[in-house]
Amino acid sequence: MAGKDYYDILGVNKKATADEIKKAFRKQARKHHPDAGGSEEKFKELNEAYEVLSDGEKRSQYDQFGQYYGPNMPPGGGAGGPGAGWPGGAGGGASYQNVDLGDLGGLFGDLFSGGGGGGGPRSRGGAHRGSDLQYDMTLDFDQALNGVSTKIDVKRSETCATCKGSGAKPGTSPSTCPTCKGSGHVTEGQGLFGFSRPCPRCAGSGRIIESPCASCKGKGSVVRMKPVTVNVPPGATDGGRLRFKGKGEPGGGGGPAGDLYVVTHVAAHPYFVRDGADIVMDLPVTLAEAALGTEVNIPTPDGQRVKLRVAEGTADGKVYKLPGKGAPKLKGKGNGDLKVKVRLVVPKNLSAEQKELLKRFDSARNDDVREHLA
Repeated sequence: MAGKDYYDILGVNKKATADEIKKAFRKQARKHHPDAGGSEEKFKELNEAYEVLSDGEKRSQYDQFGQYYGPNMPPGGGAGGPGAGWPGGAGGGASYQNVDLGDLGGLFGDLFSGGGGGGGPRSRGGAHRGSDLQYDMTLDFDQALNGVSTKIDVKRSETCATCKGSGAKPGTSPSTCPTCKGSGHVTEGQGLFGFSRPCPRCAGSGRIIESPCASCKGKGSVVRMKPVTVNVPPGATDGGRLRFKGKGEPGGGGGPAGDLYVVTHVAAHPYFVRDGADIVMDLPVTLAEAALGTEVNIPTPDGQRVKLRVAEGTADGKVYKLPGKGAPKLKGKGNGDLKVKVRLVVPKNLSAEQKELLKRFDSARNDDVREHLA
């Protein structure tokens, strides 16, 4: 390895601290690791540089002579002197025996687990939580407003009753995978820098099923429709998400079941519209009613009818609030409001007599509605 500049290989200067060298190595190793599509030769070169520069004594010898010879300096040692090279012979190949795996554990754990941080393959047979499920439920307006308890059929996996989850035909049992010896993974690569992947023969299970169960085809589970009772609280909203703990897929190896999430969709109402806990409705009024005022008998979301006084001179878009007549509040106590929005109905297809009356009315007015535009 004589003549190689380890500082340049790692991309640091000669005054770099140990921490800076470690960070540089991690960055370069991520980029050039063969498992990430990098060059094997470049990766070996990086490890050679890191092995020397991360060790105080080796780095000191390298800085003094331009090369690391090992614990025993060769006679007359110096760059290019007798015995030049790494331990194992003059000019020999790199030695990986002194690499600090404690330093590299986090890095390689990230590489092999897809960057998730500190994780290799899950131990075969270990307990794990079941998957979450989602169910979309459509409610009519009244059900969402008042709440409902109902049964839904959820498609989920269940342990096969025939083989009790083993996946093997009754009377037989799975055998240990001869390829991975039951570990569920195989190692590829060379030396200390090999990497693991799921065993291709057993798909990571560590077991081989010679005689699969006829009911589950060797999976150990079957998909069934499972009835689940769900209680939708009053005030459910369109797009709301309800969580039912433990109602999802069963866990494996004794692990807990996942959760069931019910997404509520509320059907449209002929005249009510939800706005959170408030409910909005349009109230059509005529020109005469808006001008003179009137009293209107209107429906409310709870099925009752109440009288609403429309004041004289009410403009289009005016909103009247009926406190507490809206939907139940999901957070907090009480209900929202019923908001009644006035919508002025302009008459169409007027008769000649009606047109004349409107003209006479308009000419008798003494206010200029467009005065501000003058």
